[in-house]
Amino acid sequence: MDNDKLMQILIWVVPVLFSIVIHEVSHGWVASKLGDQTAKVMGRLTLNPIHHIDILGTIVIPLIGIIAGGFVFGWAKPVPVNPYNFYQHINVRKGMMQVALAGPASNFILAFAASFLLVGSQMFFPNDFVLWLMSALVWINIYLAIFNLIPIPPLDGSKILMGFTPYKYDEFFMKVERYGFFILIFLLVTDLIKFLLMPAQWIFQLFIWVPQTIFSMI
Repeated sequence: MDNDKLMQILIWVVPVLFSIVIHEVSHGWVASKLGDQTAKVMGRLTLNPIHHIDILGTIVIPLIGIIAGGFVFGWAKPVPVNPYNFYQHINVRKGMMQVALAGPASNFILAFAASFLLVGSQMFFPNDFVLWLMSALVWINIYLAIFNLIPIPPLDGSKILMGFTPYKYDEFFMKVERYGFFILIFLLVTDLIKFLLMPAQWIFQLFIWVPQTIFSMI
């Protein structure tokens, strides 16, 4: 493995791991605000990656994507959520929708924040390593957010969609979830995932445009 490829792996590994952990912790944090302390009791409301690492989803799959130069995705151990512990005034269906939305929302927020560091570094104190790292952080979080919003169980998008659909469709979602992983693999190996991720380019440009506009006025 040459030095450039090793540097690329090092630049991408940390943002991938950090972003996936933030995603999962956000689920647990929102659940705790709604009354469910399961994640907190089990020690999952922590940024320590050791408590969230799934060998396949957090290490092997992202590493293969980085080395192959293709689409990088992954997952951590799901944060446990028990919707029946929500406060009585919280509708279980709507509560789960909020918990699911927290993951992609945290990634969008992280990408937006990183875009300010990326543009700020580029304009005021250019450094190749910082630029590569912040660029990776922006892209990874945009991709994670959009990917998880795909309404295929068990991705967050399916739980968000369930918050808007009648209860009679719950059985359908449960049936689809049995094959969800295989559907996602099919989308990845056939490159159909690229069509679903097309908004990433537009969101990246928007996130970069905002700090560029603000910093240009300074």
